[in-house]
Amino acid sequence: MSLTPSIMLPLGTKAPAFELPDTVSGKQESLDALKSSVATLIMFICNHCPYVKHVNHQLVSLANDYQGKNVSFVAISSNDAINYPQDGPEVMKETAVALGYTFPYLYDETQQVAKAYQAACTPDFYLFGPDMKLVYRGQLDGSRPGNNLPVTGEDIRGALDCIVGGMKVTNAQIPSVGCNIK
Repeated sequence: MSLTPSIMLPLGTKAPAFELPDTVSGKQESLDALKSSVATLIMFICNHCPYVKHVNHQLVSLANDYQGKNVSFVAISSNDAINYPQDGPEVMKETAVALGYTFPYLYDETQQVAKAYQAACTPDFYLFGPDMKLVYRGQLDGSRPGNNLPVTGEDIRGALDCIVGGMKVTNAQIPSVGCNIK
């Protein structure tokens, strides 16, 4: 495991389009079909990374708290399933079902989507406004495995509260850190 920070895609960047298979439904999903008229949170995650495992329950909680406010959540795994079979589509589906994901868990086999978003680590978060321009990128919160801080999602919750409330996102944006995308 290599500790890697987010690259911090420039704010205002338009969300790169994609079409990827959803490992749960088996359907091809596009950004255009999944985006929301309020906010869309793209999350680069995987199954094996301890940083993702540390926050998984908060991801589910976030989705439960904000999907009713017309926020769309999309999880993408771009890891190499040949060298990391626990990050392959079959295990992704098992993980999504076991954890109760209420959002699609897409597989980026070619890693082209991760490259388009400049995603460097898992987890890596990108929040887009109604115009699909980037308004927040960075950490979920300050909790990390072993630092004894509670997983609250406060950084992303603050950004989501701003955009859902029709305000500009003004909170500090600290890079996420985690395992590098394999």
